[in-house]
Amino acid sequence: MSADAPPTRSRAHDPESLDAASRVLPAHDDGFVRAASAAVGGPVGAHAVVGRARFFTPLRVVLLLATIVLALGWFAKSPCLQQYVDDSGQLQLDWRDSRQYVAMCYSDTVPLYTAERLDQGGIPYVTSWVDQRDDGTSQVRYMEYPVLTGFFQWMNARLTAGWLALGLPAALPVVVYFDLSAFWLALAWLGVVWAMVRLRPGRPWDAAIAAVSPLVAVHAFTNFDTLAVAGATLGMLAWARRRPALAGVLLGLGAAAKLYPLFLLFPLLLLCLRAGRMRAWWTVALTGVGAWAVANAPVAVLAPAGWWEFFRLNSTRAADPDSLYNIVAGLTGWSGFDGPLASGQAPTVLNAVTAVLFVLCCVAIALLVWRAPVRPRLASIAFLVVAAFLLTNKVWSPQYSLWLIPLAVLAYPRWKPLLIWMAIDAFVWVPRMYYYLGTANKGLPAPWFYGAVVVRDLAVIAVAALIVRSVLRPELDPVRRRPGHPGPSEIGADPDGGCLDGAPDTAWFRRLRDRGPGVPGTPAGDRPPARTTR
Repeated sequence: MSADAPPTRSRAHDPESLDAASRVLPAHDDGFVRAASAAVGGPVGAHAVVGRARFFTPLRVVLLLATIVLALGWFAKSPCLQQYVDDSGQLQLDWRDSRQYVAMCYSDTVPLYTAERLDQGGIPYVTSWVDQRDDGTSQVRYMEYPVLTGFFQWMNARLTAGWLALGLPAALPVVVYFDLSAFWLALAWLGVVWAMVRLRPGRPWDAAIAAVSPLVAVHAFTNFDTLAVAGATLGMLAWARRRPALAGVLLGLGAAAKLYPLFLLFPLLLLCLRAGRMRAWWTVALTGVGAWAVANAPVAVLAPAGWWEFFRLNSTRAADPDSLYNIVAGLTGWSGFDGPLASGQAPTVLNAVTAVLFVLCCVAIALLVWRAPVRPRLASIAFLVVAAFLLTNKVWSPQYSLWLIPLAVLAYPRWKPLLIWMAIDAFVWVPRMYYYLGTANKGLPAPWFYGAVVVRDLAVIAVAALIVRSVLRPELDPVRRRPGHPGPSEIGADPDGGCLDGAPDTAWFRRLRDRGPGVPGTPAGDRPPARTTR
């Protein structure tokens, strides 16, 4: 058998073949859920019938929970969809008196409808407009999002025009546009939850952590990021099903909506190097980059200036209010790495610092993969890479936290720490909105917002620390271990591993590890050695 040949797939990898005994029950596996279950009579009994429901299966219940939370998310944004009749008798969107901040219902979807000329039938990356800067200069602007997100907005604008032309029940065009966008964004998130259930056939209730996440209720419709999250999560599912080419296509399409799904190629590279599965990595990497290029090439060729707008804007923007760089500057009076900048001038030093810090974090993660006594799981390393990018980046838009939800749940499915982080992260929206309101309008002073962001960052670091601990001590990994079982999980050492799951480390890696000072020996494969005592 060649080094790249995948091991025989076991029956346990097939979600349709799992019996009730193979399922992990959250009230038995998680102390927080066990305590919470007291409100409904306690954990499931030892002789309870499990896995016999014909309609309310775990997948359908989790999707129902996700739908309820998404509905709450729409209601949270609905105050920004209210209308009123102005003095001239015209119907207007009611954002008077800074309603978008006071009601904490702000969504980028609403202002972008007119700001990017979607209401005028503008074609993304072709239609341009001129923005006036504060210093009196002007800048030609285009659609500022990656191509799939840009055309997603354009598609919904065209659907809005068609909806209104048909005389269907409607409101202001921007309200119809928001509702249509929210419908597709909700479907994308349901796709994320569906993929998470399929990734954990023996732990279907883990996906419920993502389904009920307060971050989803707050940010599912703040921007368009559920599209990219769906691409990344479905790509992980395809990889787990040993279809690296399809995984690459999905990651590439996700990256054409937001670049972060391509970050998952780095964890895959580290794990494939350790396992000697480089053919699979080259397949996912080339198809991923190829899918991204195919989606971008027509726009890049036909409208190069418009296509470059996303990259130009990200290179020239300064540190956002919720970045650690801006918080340090705001609290200390520091002028930043670049000092005062003219309008449109790129913060080159800040850009370099963020890139170097992220690379250093990636080097540390690579060392973690090398030192781990058992080859880490894909979700664990993917979370660490994406979290490192967000923590070191100059921009952490609030909806970016959605990127972390499926990775965190797949990496460390423990309700209490994840819900604490998600609740803190969602709560940051409150001081953020009242900080944007301004103290002149009875908003919050900047230090309150800065403090909330720091607490959020510390919560993410705490989750990352728990994941690092589970990598270095695989017996503490909730997915690798099961209650009452001293050996590895019956489902497999890495449900996300695909061709990596069960594959031994390469001989060269074992020899290199054995020579390293103070590094424990590496057991064959990615399964932890069985404990001799309980």
